[in-house]
Amino acid sequence: MTTITSTDLAQAVEDAAAHLYVWALKDIPQDLRDALKAALGRETSVTGIRVLETIHRNVEIADEQKNLVCQDTGIAVYYCRVGEHFPLHPARIYASLKAGTERATVEHPLRSNTVHTLTRENTGPNVGYRVPIVHWDFLPDWDGLDVKCVPKGSGSENMTFLKMLVPADGVNGIKKFVLESIVGAGGKPCPPGIVGIGIGGSADYAMHLAKEAIARPVGTRNEDPLVAQLEDELYDLLNETGIGPMGLGGDVTVLQCHIEHADTHMTLNPVAVNYQCWAARRASAHIAADGTVDFDREA
Repeated sequence: MTTITSTDLAQAVEDAAAHLYVWALKDIPQDLRDALKAALGRETSVTGIRVLETIHRNVEIADEQKNLVCQDTGIAVYYCRVGEHFPLHPARIYASLKAGTERATVEHPLRSNTVHTLTRENTGPNVGYRVPIVHWDFLPDWDGLDVKCVPKGSGSENMTFLKMLVPADGVNGIKKFVLESIVGAGGKPCPPGIVGIGIGGSADYAMHLAKEAIARPVGTRNEDPLVAQLEDELYDLLNETGIGPMGLGGDVTVLQCHIEHADTHMTLNPVAVNYQCWAARRASAHIAADGTVDFDREA
């Protein structure tokens, strides 16, 4: 764990964002490395083994050269848990996250991916209107700030699906939709990756939950035993599809399946699927009220 301290709290958040964005792109988490190693041990197809060996070599080269794991630097997404007593207003936190994202892009340098949705003109160094994307969670009786950076590449993000099921579809309907989504995606999202599923809430919240699910450490299980059981069942079912690494066939189609859920309306059953590619990049930091920043990959 790395620790830095700044007397300027806004600057501390900016410095943390600049570090997190590049760190996430260069150094994938240990739980993901372990999952990829386990996948190679499970794979029996010759093609699948070669693909996984190539992925492992890719990670080794990135480590050796201290360079990016993938050329797609993604769209910058941050998850912030803000204590009610944290001295910096969320508007200033956002400004610092945006400045840090811009700094990281220019100083590294990183590929700038952000464009206007209609003109497709580049809007700057991975920033623009409402970019970076920040999700907020506010905690009572706390004075800290947790920031998780999850750069999201377009290959996996394009393989995102939402369906408004009806309650009568039940759990089998959820399984059917998830299977259809992943089979339809094939090799496009660069498997094997993490399948994030959001169930319940409203349409937009189900998608938010699916995005939260991909950002969990690989192999963690939902605290609700029924949801955890569904995670296990879908993990097994998805790996029986035979899609395999990069969609070229094999035993390992997904590294894990994570589900987040919320209660919903009695006549609703929204289900969202969000895919995270094999790189599954993420990095986290805790920022204390005094400007001390602790970086933690495992969060």
